[in-house]
Amino acid sequence: MALPLPAALPFSMALPLPTRSLASDTAALLTEYLPSPFPLLGAIDRSIPIPIKQLVAEAPLNRVFAEAIAEGEFDDFEGRRIRLEVNGGHPGITFGFWAGRLRVLDGPGEATIRGSLSAFKTLSARQQDPDQLFFQRLLMIEGDTELGLALKNLLDSLEWDFNIRQLLFF
Repeated sequence: MALPLPAALPFSMALPLPTRSLASDTAALLTEYLPSPFPLLGAIDRSIPIPIKQLVAEAPLNRVFAEAIAEGEFDDFEGRRIRLEVNGGHPGITFGFWAGRLRVLDGPGEATIRGSLSAFKTLSARQQDPDQLFFQRLLMIEGDTELGLALKNLLDSLEWDFNIRQLLFF
């Protein structure tokens, strides 16, 4: 014997459909089917001479961390080289601390911190605990792990704001 169905439900069964814009649909489609831009970015990165990279990156880095540098927080990193690199050996930057300044250097680092672009963005915006990014394997340290962990701990302990105005204006 079949049970009778209720004539009407007390609430609407209509589920809201996700609203997505044409721009987000197009971006998702391009992301899925176009080749990765990282090889092209890597080629561009390798073609830029190191003095240009130094000119563009050193002053903003030193402005962002000026207070910590003045307080001697970076002194343990004197003469050391650390590389930040996007997954797959693509664009990255090697920097060190010499004579009281952060410097952009050419070549590999003693320690390499590697991760996705979104993981570095999350780290710089301080949206997630750095330890979580490492435990989730979104960021990895290779080479001198003690040096990499010391940098991670230093950056985690500092009060710094990575905003575009501080980077662009002198």
